[in-house]
Amino acid sequence: QGPLMEAGGGSVQTGGSLRLSCKGSKYNCWGWFRQSSENEREGVASIDTRSGLTYYADSAKGRFTISREQDILYLQMDNLKPEDTAMYYCAANFMRASCARLREIDFGYWGQGTQVNVSS
Repeated sequence: QGPLMEAGGGSVQTGGSLRLSCKGSKYNCWGWFRQSSENEREGVASIDTRSGLTYYADSAKGRFTISREQDILYLQMDNLKPEDTAMYYCAANFMRASCARLREIDFGYWGQGTQVNVSS
């Protein structure tokens, strides 16, 4: 499998939107994680590429949408808040069961990350 490559980070004001993308390959489960300077890496959203089921952290529900087209994973982020400021990572694995858990330890393939800054 090839490397995962994220794009789309940047700086926005509160309430703004960003769309992250991640080019990868054919995995069974893709996810987005984030890590800020104050917190450990946490799961944001994931998608089971076979069933199409999606899973979200409580902080992302209603504001973020994960989707996939061919070998590109997206994360549409709307109504962004300052607490969303973090480095966002694309991750993937072949274990479909891990999608619902959104645990860092279950994902074996990672991108380098893309920075998202939300100012108040």
